Amino acid sequence: MAEPSGSTRDVNAARVARDDARGGYESWFLRGNHPERPLAFWLRYTTFVPAGRPRDGLGELWAVFFDGERGRRAAVRQAFPLRDQHIGRQGLEVAIGGGRLTPGAASGSATNGERTVAWDLGWTSAAPPLLLLPEAMYEASFPKAKSLVAAPLATFSGVIVVDGEPIAVAGYRGSQNHNWGERHTDVYSWGQVMGFPDAPETCLEIATAQVKVGPILTPKVTIAVVRHAGRELRFDAVHRGLGRATLKEHDWRFTLKGPDGRVEGRIWAPAGAFACLRYKNPPGGDKFCMNTKLAACELEITPSGGRAARVTTPHGAAFEELSDAPPPGAHVVS
Repeated sequence: MAEPSGSTRDVNAARVARDDARGGYESWFLRGNHPERPLAFWLRYTTFVPAGRPRDGLGELWAVFFDGERGRRAAVRQAFPLRDQHIGRQGLEVAIGGGRLTPGAASGSATNGERTVAWDLGWTSAAPPLLLLPEAMYEASFPKAKSLVAAPLATFSGVIVVDGEPIAVAGYRGSQNHNWGERHTDVYSWGQVMGFPDAPETCLEIATAQVKVGPILTPKVTIAVVRHAGRELRFDAVHRGLGRATLKEHDWRFTLKGPDGRVEGRIWAPAGAFACLRYKNPPGGDKFCMNTKLAACELEITPSGGRAARVTTPHGAAFEELSDAPPPGAHVVS
């Protein structure tokens, strides 16, 4: 049985210097799902530093509200020059444009000229941070992109305003997250569930990734962390790639096994549930992220020495797919 993960370093401390000529990106994001209805939000505060041109750095505010009841998504990004952002070097202290992010509080507004999303939220979380990678890898040169869950099983309250329509946020469950790197992972699928209807304290964090070595993509590596029934099961042997995963038409199926047990599952969503987001890559070029926070997930968890448990959620999973090109006909938010 593994102990709950959590770094000795402040999990929200800034990692990318805005004057670093190597370039990089760093994001702090929040996501939350209505406890019963297919409604969800995703808010992202980002610093972007292009390689070789740190003076051209940007601050970005991203916001997406997913309304599965009306089959709509409001997705916006707004960029600000370097002088309009402040990132504290210790703890969670982010100011970009008019957006603010501090421990337990987030506010801001972003518009693309056609749509506007504003937010004023508070959150609480009693769970320890969740590290997807082995802790030592967060200070290593590989992988180039890192991610962690600073505040798992967060409960959100407040208001989100979509094109002038206020939406009350009460009891939404999700997380506050932190990711950074010199470049985006070349190809990945990422998934997260923060509480299932039949197991409200069960968490899943999972990723399947490939990186380029020269022009060649490496084989897929799948890693995951599951917290269930008071235990943390880690499937993070990156060098061995014990996880197996397939992805076809937004249907991701995976099996992982290790000393802590076994997990088998599926995350899926229809194409219409995704927003397509254009991410700038610090070395140059763009990546395209298909992003939904209303995916379904079914999971079978078998702890070492314990009984198998099956948990499901119809629309409470985060699901992202990153690649070099958007799907044909996708409306790209950039």
